[in-house]
Formats: sequence, C-alpha cells, structure tokens
Amino acid sequence: MLTCREVAEFLAAYLDGELPDEQRATFEEHLDLCPPCVHYLEEYRHTIDLGKKACKEERRPEVPESLIRAILASRSNDGRKS
Repeated sequence: MLTCREVAEFLAAYLDGELPDEQRATFEEHLDLCPPCVHYLEEYRHTIDLGKKACKEERRPEVPESLIRAILASRSNDGRKS
C-alpha cells in the first residue's frame, strides 16, 4: 500500500498514464481508501487545467498601421524639445 506522500510523488506519472499497470492499480487502491488524496488529485488536475488555459496564446487583434505611425511620430517629437 502506498503512503499519501508516495501518491503525491507519483501523481504526475499517474495523470500522464506513465505508471505500469501494477503501480497504477496500487495507486488507485490508495485513492479508494483515502478521500484526502482524491481531493488532492482533483485539485492537482484543476491546477493543471488553469495553467494550460493561462498559457494558451490568444490571438491579439491587429493594430492599425496609422496608430503605429502616430505613436512612433509622437515618440520622435518628444525628443525634440525646443
């Protein structure tokens, strides 16, 4: 039987499907008997999902060329103080 600490150590491998069948079965046996580890697993999955959402590259709207030129012109004029 795994300890809670061992469950935490194998969590990523379990979620990635990398545990051999025997270890996976032992892992799941522990989950069947340990509600706190089930909660930890659920929170871990939720954290991973949030991280993936935060890292997705969102398509940004195109900036109009006229706005870019206006900003650049403004910057060059700021350097020419009389």
